Amino acid sequence: MDSNFIHTYVSVDCVVFGFDHENRLNILLVERHLDEERQIKLPGSLILSDEDVDDAAQRVLHELTGIKKMILKQFKCFADPMRASSQDDIKWMGMEYKHHIDRIITVAYLSLCKIDHKINSSKYNTVDWCPIDKLPSLPFDHNKIINESLIEIRKWIESDFSIIFELLPKRFTIRQLYQLYSALSEKYIDIKNFHKKISSFNYIVPLDEIETNVSHRAARYYKFDAKIYKKNNTKLIK
Repeated sequence: MDSNFIHTYVSVDCVVFGFDHENRLNILLVERHLDEERQIKLPGSLILSDEDVDDAAQRVLHELTGIKKMILKQFKCFADPMRASSQDDIKWMGMEYKHHIDRIITVAYLSLCKIDHKINSSKYNTVDWCPIDKLPSLPFDHNKIINESLIEIRKWIESDFSIIFELLPKRFTIRQLYQLYSALSEKYIDIKNFHKKISSFNYIVPLDEIETNVSHRAARYYKFDAKIYKKNNTKLIK
């Protein structure tokens, strides 16, 4: 056997997106403790000996949110030999897993969660949403994983636009939909043209409700009809 073959550990890391009431895209992060220092990071775990990687990711999300089943997409493996070379990261892994770990490969997953859903974590004391434009420097290569996840979610939404409604409230305004789509796609879209475009989609259904207690002109609420969408499956932007 080649002496250069590695003996390594495998983990999963989960990037969970949410869309807040200020119409900002957020990532769900957890705290790790290193001596007296507290840092935030992506939720993740080593894979147990009897687990499939998909099962491990579902376990991490359940421990993180309390939700048993969440939409989940595996998008990339991160295997740089130096991805866990920081002394702080090595020290934290020793404290967390009670074992010396000199190399770790992670399989990254993307998930979506309505931000108003109550987070009921069974593992982490602190779970917080962080706006994606205010992310600090994170441990390991977690900033890189998040950047790659943004590329992936844009591809995902272009191939299946219904995914975007997993981030929106059950009732939403066209402006909320516009701001979320703009944040994810990074495309400039004129809001008037956007409104005209989606008004032709029968799966975005107007409700007999409008906003209240707002400083701007009250907007109508809409809902997403998944059954109608499945029948015609029209992409929003072509």
